[in-house]
This record gives sequence, structure tokens and C-alpha cells, in this order.
Amino acid sequence: MKLSRRSFIVASGVAAGAGLGTPAVAAEASQSSASAGRIARAAPSTNSVTILYDAFGESRALTKDWGFSALVEYGGKRVLFDMGDDADVFARNLKALRVDVESIDLAVVSHRHGDHTSGLNYLLSVNPHVKIYTPKEAFGVFGASLPGTFYRRDETLPARMRYYDGNPPATMTFGTPWRGASFAWLDTITEVAPGISLIPTVSQTPGNLELRELSMALKTPKGLVLVVGCSHPGIEKIVEASMPVDPHVHMIVGGLHLVTTEDPEIARVAKALQTQWKVDRMAPAHCSGEPAFATFQRTFGDQYLYAGLGTTIELP
Repeated sequence: MKLSRRSFIVASGVAAGAGLGTPAVAAEASQSSASAGRIARAAPSTNSVTILYDAFGESRALTKDWGFSALVEYGGKRVLFDMGDDADVFARNLKALRVDVESIDLAVVSHRHGDHTSGLNYLLSVNPHVKIYTPKEAFGVFGASLPGTFYRRDETLPARMRYYDGNPPATMTFGTPWRGASFAWLDTITEVAPGISLIPTVSQTPGNLELRELSMALKTPKGLVLVVGCSHPGIEKIVEASMPVDPHVHMIVGGLHLVTTEDPEIARVAKALQTQWKVDRMAPAHCSGEPAFATFQRTFGDQYLYAGLGTTIELP
């Protein structure tokens, strides 16, 4: 069964202007904000993002934990984006939200960190053949392959000192902890379904140097909706990388990796996204950080969308 009823968990003071859907939905959300933790219900729509895993939110029916996962429903496809930090917590939240894991069309792992990958075991136990898109990395945790000619050779050595006795396979395939998973490795912009593209970027940030990350770009009538996991390469770099798909970004949902960033830099990023990159709406989550939540809410005003655990954000 699909998500037959949507949970809109609305932060106090944000609901009325949050832009979470039609006027009827906004009015219902506004009533919800009057009592903390109350969940307003709305009829399902075709296109939406539902936050399945995060460490903040209002619903007592869901388990908060550090990590990120979202269900993206767009163009008739149901996409699981990241899988949280704990497989048991991930499974409980999906069941509480009545997400039919068997009906997931495809999955995306933004990057290799454990707080985005640990629910893979649960996903594969229920939907073992689903295609899972990951960043392409040499010797990565999602597996890899290289031509058998990738290493330098020395023909003068005896066979006992040579790899594969001097006769390597044409393609060398490397393992993964998730044996049998249908991983697809990406290092170029790829449209994986109509209107749904994946954007690869590489971090140059100290501490996460050369970390490869995938972000999702949904091509809507109002511009791109970017769904991001952690934005380790930098959210501005991700926005720039998405330009070949559509030069305008309408909305960003997910982690911005500003959780330890100082206030002046957070303010600069928020203003740059608004004025330089012309992003219409922001829905920061996960590793964006509490100071960033406050700064982005001030900067974007009623174009700031609350994206706590259990929230469903309607898309154009």
C-alpha cells in the first residue's frame, strides 16, 4: 500500500506561510500549528517529498535519530533517497508511515557515510532486486570494477610473482558488504526516470576530501527541486552542477552540512542561494544545523519550508 494519507508536521510559526500545498492544505496546517505535535492530514498528491529519517520533528509515532532518508514521489515513480543510520529505526519509521517498500521503483544512496546507508539491509530484505544508484568510486563500499590492465606490469617476473599468474581477467570486480544488491555507479549527470536526474559532485572540503556525492534533481514546471543528502561538496557547487538540467532551482530539500559552520558563513550561504543563485524556496534538514535553520528561516521568510521527520512537502 502506498502512503494513503499524508502527514504534514508543521513547526509553530511556520505553517501558514510555509507553502506546503494548496490553500486548503495550508489552512489545515495552520490549525495544526496551534497544538504542538498534532498531525494534520491531507489527500495525497502526485509529487512530494516525505522525510523518513532525521533527528528533529514533531511526530511521537516516529523515532528520531541522526541520519537522513526521504521518499520522493515524482512523475509516477517512488524513489527512496538515502536509508538512515540504523536499519531497525529505518524499518520502524517506514512502517509507521505506511510506506510500501516493495513498491519502491528505485533507490539512491547519496554517499557512503553510515548515517545514509545503514537501512540498506532492510530495503534489500524487502525489495532485493530494486536498482540502487550510488556514486562511482574506485574500490568503494558499493563495489567497483576496473579493467584488468589498470596496474603496471613487469613481464620479466616469474608467474608466481605476478598478479593472476600474469593473466588477469579483462574486468576486475570488487566486492561490497551488500552482496547481490543491484548497484548502478554514476559519475556523470544521468536521467534515471523521466524528469528525475542524478547530479554527481566531488568534495574538496578538508575532512571529506574527494568524497563523491549524488544529489537528485526533479525537473518541475517552476524549476528544479534538488534533494540533497549532506552537500559535502558544498550546496553552491551542487546548484552550479545542476545547471545543465535546468538553469533555475526552485527548491532545495535536505542536508546542507552547515552543522558546525560559524554564523557569518551560514548567513553568506543563505544570502548567496537567495540572491546569486535565485533559489525560490528552502527546506533544510539533517546536517544543516540548528543555527542554519534559524538563519534560513529569517532569510527566506515564508519561502522557508519546515522539513522535520514525518513532514511531507508538496512539489510543483
